[in-house]
Order: sequence, then structure tokens, then C-alpha cells
Amino acid sequence: MRFIKLPIAMSAILLSQNLYAGQVVCSGKVELLSYHSPDSMMVKLSSMNTAVFFCSPDKTWTVAGTNYTTGPETCKVLYSTFMSAQLAGKTVESVYFDGDNTPASCNQFQDWSRFNIRHFNLK
Repeated sequence: MRFIKLPIAMSAILLSQNLYAGQVVCSGKVELLSYHSPDSMMVKLSSMNTAVFFCSPDKTWTVAGTNYTTGPETCKVLYSTFMSAQLAGKTVESVYFDGDNTPASCNQFQDWSRFNIRHFNLK
């Protein structure tokens, strides 16, 4: 029985680590917020080295490596919230960027990358 429990426990540990392999958490002030034609929004926080795509106001946003999607209405709310934070000089805390090509840290994003934003707080 002991030999059966060990592989199950190891599998659970490995699976839980894979769930978080494609995420990076960043914080900072909104330095750039832009619309990129034909249908994508971009954001750059002060802790990030470059802006990244995060949603579309016209269609459901999907990113490889995550099951989360962002619908058009949620995209508009995210964009408005980021704009409000930028205008008020507020810090956006704990922005969870998810996706296949997620960097190890906030200052290692690749240009023109696509991510899904799963969670954030305003401070």
C-alpha cells in the first residue's frame, strides 16, 4: 500500500506545479495602455520591460497554455480599469499574466506577446 501512495503523491505534486508554470505576477503603475489595430489591447506596467497584448474588445480572447478566456465586455472593463488607474496614478497590484510564453520575471517579456489576465488588485 505504501508503494501505491508514493506515486500518487508525486503525481499530485508534479501536476500542481504545471498548473502554475505559465504565469507571472507583476505590479506597478500603468505606463502604457494602447489599442493595436485591428482588435487588440496592450498594457505595460512600470515593472515590465515591454507592453503585451491582453484582450480584444471585439471577440473572445484566448491564449495558448491557459484555459481562461476574456470576453469582449470583460476586455472593455479591464481597459477602463487600467485607464482609471493610470489617470489616478494608482498602483495595480498582483496582475496575473498567464500563457505559454510567460517569462520568469516581469522584466523579461518578449515583444508582441499575448497573455490572459486572470486577476489583479488596485492599490
